[in-house]
Amino acid sequence: MTSSKNLNVTLAFLGVFLLCAFFADFSITTLDPISEMKNFFGGVLQIDILKTPIYFDAVVNTICIAMVAIFISAILGFFFALYFHYTAVRISLAFTRAIHELFWALIFLQIFGLNTLTALLAIVIPYSATLGKVYSEILEEYDVFPKELQSRKASKVSIFLFTKLPDAMPHLISYTMYRFECALKSTAVLGFVGLTTLGYYLHGSFMQGFYGEVWLLLIIFYLIIITLKYWFTKYSAPFLLLFSFFYLDDFSGFNIDNLIRFLTFDIIPSPIRKEQSLSETYFWFENIFANEIMPGILNTIVLTQVSLIVTALIALLSFPLISRKFVSRPSAMGGNILLVVLRSTPEYILAYLFLQIWGPSMFPAVIALALHNGAIIGHIMGHQSNELILRPDATKKKIELYTYEVCPRIYGSFLAFLFYRWEVIMRESAILGILGIATLGFFIDSAIADIRLDKVVILLIFTASLNILVDFISRKVRNYLRLDTTIKNDCSCTI
Repeated sequence: MTSSKNLNVTLAFLGVFLLCAFFADFSITTLDPISEMKNFFGGVLQIDILKTPIYFDAVVNTICIAMVAIFISAILGFFFALYFHYTAVRISLAFTRAIHELFWALIFLQIFGLNTLTALLAIVIPYSATLGKVYSEILEEYDVFPKELQSRKASKVSIFLFTKLPDAMPHLISYTMYRFECALKSTAVLGFVGLTTLGYYLHGSFMQGFYGEVWLLLIIFYLIIITLKYWFTKYSAPFLLLFSFFYLDDFSGFNIDNLIRFLTFDIIPSPIRKEQSLSETYFWFENIFANEIMPGILNTIVLTQVSLIVTALIALLSFPLISRKFVSRPSAMGGNILLVVLRSTPEYILAYLFLQIWGPSMFPAVIALALHNGAIIGHIMGHQSNELILRPDATKKKIELYTYEVCPRIYGSFLAFLFYRWEVIMRESAILGILGIATLGFFIDSAIADIRLDKVVILLIFTASLNILVDFISRKVRNYLRLDTTIKNDCSCTI
């Protein structure tokens, strides 16, 4: 029964993929993409290690912003988790985390300017909502202490502090560590909107064609991620956090008047501000809906669904690279390095790179989204396949072993991870519009450039609603397939 359900869902999504692929724009618009690729990869030979000290401040800024942001997010997230059972809290957090941190950064740039406060708020708001949701799910998993063994004199607070929390704490810390890695990636990407993190210099080097510097910056970033478990430990974390608070001192942009103006004037629809009639307000919204919201939603859905299936294909093809069922241990190490690099590079940076090579279309965006998310799922599947115990009479032929033994046994987990990443791909598809692809992010970025913040809010509401809808459908599909809906909480898998 389960296998037939898996097949039905797979065929349904393949059908949607074919329909969306028909409307997708896969054009290559650069004059000589082969030459651009040669120039980029040739940049490896132009790396100048002596330039590393130039980026020291950017490295420190990236780490410090991520440190402070995840610390604040963890505190707020834990507080939200305690009240997550309230419908209003769940809906508010769902809306908040559905908006990408780059969108939050673009909004706060209009209010507070280009400074540390903007960077922190852009990460804290969506991350605290995400942590609140996941913390709540983790705490529910550890709500197993028998009520008959609880003292009647013990308060709910005491029971929580001395029974549930100690058991859940390792899992909470593990997930927070994973989110810190995500925060490092997000902080780096914020450099593309002008904040002085690693992404700021990466963007500048890309624009000038200094590919040697691009590779140097990417290697620095990979080293930060790969060595994370060595420099960020339970002993070093308090000192790093204290240093980060003292290091980040650029909060000069905070102005309560700007915030009040934003909330009471800038985001109010312009016809209402100008005291125009209801019909004129309707015409204003209808124009935005027909010319920006609908095309943006359709392009976002097309890009998401095509990327989802290509992600699945890359995951299925890549997991044998690190599985000892198919390759030797030395080869598995090489495959693991490749997947670590791909999953450590944010989709936005990959898309930006491919856009320089192939030009603006959905093609570079699909490749970027699929490589990043496919590497994450492939990494998980590879490790799961290593844990499988094969029958004594299992075939020795690799193709048959892959097709008839390993894949069928881990396919359910594969679908669970794929549908979890579905919402993430949707969020990234929207934000990639900033790079010139006509998703919702394209129209949001254009509205911000025109200082039309009232339009920005309308577009963001539809962007968040689309993400919430995808998350809802994903949960329904996982429940239909009876897949583990809490699998994303296992940080050992998602890292």
